[in-house]
Amino acid sequence: MAEPLLQVRSLRLDIKDHERFHSVLLDVNFDVLPNEVMGLVGESGSGKTMTALSIMRLLPPAARVAEGRMAFCGQDLLALTEPEMRRVRGSQIAMIFQNPRAALNPLMRAGYQVARALMLHQRMTRVEAQRRATGLLGHVGISDAAARARAYPHQLSGGMAQRVLIAMMLACRPKLLIADEPTTGLDVTIQAQIFDLIKEIQAEVGASLLLITHDLGVVSEVCQRVAVMYAGQIMEQAPVDSLFQRPSHPYTERLLASILRVDKGAELDASRAIDFASIDYESVGCRFGNRCPYVLEVCWAQRPEPRWLADDHVVFCHLRNREAP
Repeated sequence: MAEPLLQVRSLRLDIKDHERFHSVLLDVNFDVLPNEVMGLVGESGSGKTMTALSIMRLLPPAARVAEGRMAFCGQDLLALTEPEMRRVRGSQIAMIFQNPRAALNPLMRAGYQVARALMLHQRMTRVEAQRRATGLLGHVGISDAAARARAYPHQLSGGMAQRVLIAMMLACRPKLLIADEPTTGLDVTIQAQIFDLIKEIQAEVGASLLLITHDLGVVSEVCQRVAVMYAGQIMEQAPVDSLFQRPSHPYTERLLASILRVDKGAELDASRAIDFASIDYESVGCRFGNRCPYVLEVCWAQRPEPRWLADDHVVFCHLRNREAP
C-alpha cells in the first residue's frame, strides 16, 4: 500500500459546554492515500464536519484538539504555527464547504475571490490573476464567465457558487481536497454535475479527495475506501466493495438497510432514529450501544478493539470480536 498522504491518528476533539469539555470525536483513525477518493460517511451530527475542520484547523473557539496527530506529507499539522498553517491551507489542502454562499465573502465579487487565491498562493499580479480567474470560471462550467466574475455571491445560484469555490480550489492545485457534503441543497441534476466536476478536477490536479457525505449511493459511485462514523467514533473502515458486500458493524448494516430502492421495500423504524441528546459522550464504551440490537454488557464498559476481517477491512465491535476468526 502506498504511503498515506494524510494520516489521522487517535484524534480526540473536545468542545466546551457550561465549563466542561465533552469529547465529540474520540479515537478517530484513518488514512487518505495518494490519488484516491476516501469517503467519510455517517448521519448528520456524527462528527464528519468537525473531523474536516480539525484537519483544516478551522475549529470554533469552544473546540480544541485534545489528543492525536494529523500528518500531511509527513508533517504534523498540529505542530505548525498559524502562519505556517495558512500557507498549507488553500495551497496544499483545500476544502469545499456545505454552504458555498456562506464560504464566499459576500462583499467581494466572485472573480476577485478566485483571483485573490492566485495572488496569495501563486504570486500573480492582480491583472494576471483576474484574467486567469475568468478562465478558471469558464473551465468549471460557468457560462459567460466574464460577466459572472463581476457578480457578488448573492447574485449566484447555489450551483454557480459551488463552481466558484471549485475554481478557487483548481487555482491553487492542492494535493488534498476535502469536500464536505458539496451538493447539499442542490437539485439532483446539479448534484450530478458538481460531483462529475469535482472528480474531473481531482484527476486534473492529481489530488486525493476526502469526501464527507451521508449518501451511501454517492459513496458507492465515487469512493475507493470508506470509513463509517457514528457519534464521533469510527465504527468500520473498508474498501467500498467489501463494505457493501460484507458490512460487519450493526450500524453499517442499518445504514445500508436504510437505502431506498425501487426493487425492494424498506421499513424505517422511527423508534431507532438518532437522538444525540441520549448519547453519553463521557462513556468509555461503544456510543452505538443505545441503538444497537445486539448490545452486550461489555459494550457499555469499554471501547471495542479493532477486528481485522482482511488487511484493509477493520470493524470496532465486541460482537465481532467474540466470533471465531
